[in-house]
Amino acid sequence: MEETVLGQLYALARDTAHPVDGAAPPCSCPVGLLADRDDGTVVRHGDLVLKAHAPGGVPGELRSRVAVAAAPGLGEVLLAPLPRPRPELDGRPLTAWPYGAPVDPDAPDAAPWEEAARLLAALHRTPPPPGLPPMRAPVKAALAVARMRRAAPDHPGTATVLSAWRTLPDPPDAPPPAGPALCHGDFHLGQLVRAPYWRLIDVDDLGVGDPAWDLARPAAWFAAGLLPPEVWARFLGAYLAAGGPATTSPSGDPWARLDVPARALAVQTAALALAKSTAEGRPLDEVEDVMIDTCARIASLRTELAPPASP
Repeated sequence: MEETVLGQLYALARDTAHPVDGAAPPCSCPVGLLADRDDGTVVRHGDLVLKAHAPGGVPGELRSRVAVAAAPGLGEVLLAPLPRPRPELDGRPLTAWPYGAPVDPDAPDAAPWEEAARLLAALHRTPPPPGLPPMRAPVKAALAVARMRRAAPDHPGTATVLSAWRTLPDPPDAPPPAGPALCHGDFHLGQLVRAPYWRLIDVDDLGVGDPAWDLARPAAWFAAGLLPPEVWARFLGAYLAAGGPATTSPSGDPWARLDVPARALAVQTAALALAKSTAEGRPLDEVEDVMIDTCARIASLRTELAPPASP
């Protein structure tokens, strides 16, 4: 976001957090930039968070997604929005949210995997409201590949990622056996905050679709060896115990449902790694290298992204 617009967003957050006549008085509230990406810029002022979403988009889609988060029946699953100070800022739609403490990246053993699984299961069991758009997870995978093609066409890893991408059906999403469910569309641990208990945030990709895509990222990390088997077992076990429908299949094998979404998320992660590292002029880090290697395994097998063998 341009510096002048970012300054406006900070000022709007301050004025919204301290509604007074005239200039807002000095305060000691925590203030900071929480995110600044192509899909949105997020700032905090005290207990208030303002998000300036990306311009464009289909009219009404964001509004319908935010309305789901505001539904009383989902108050224990999704963080509910606050009244926004104005509809948009410099042509970018605005939303307002209460601040919640994020997952601590420096305490991986304390990561709330079971809580996340139960939240996803509750979301997936909730009937989607009429008119809600499709969730965007499959679209995001395709966009990542397109971004990699533009940013890193000559990188030696690009051919590997494209070979893995070609193992997927076109399009990669298919109707789930039990019909479409209400899905988050971009689940990872960064989409959890404690306010005061754990809830899901970021409804930009929320919609109807196959709930297996919401499990795809941890499934891909498990298959790549980045998520320990015991953590994956805790996550999947909690999801199933809470009645989550994403892995239901005639064979009883969860990978019958998870294979294609997990492969797609592995490709998406690797593609974004190549695009970002090339743009930043740096080598791939260790985790990014693992995802490129995972794509090589997918391309060589041209079958399922099988989970690693049990220890």
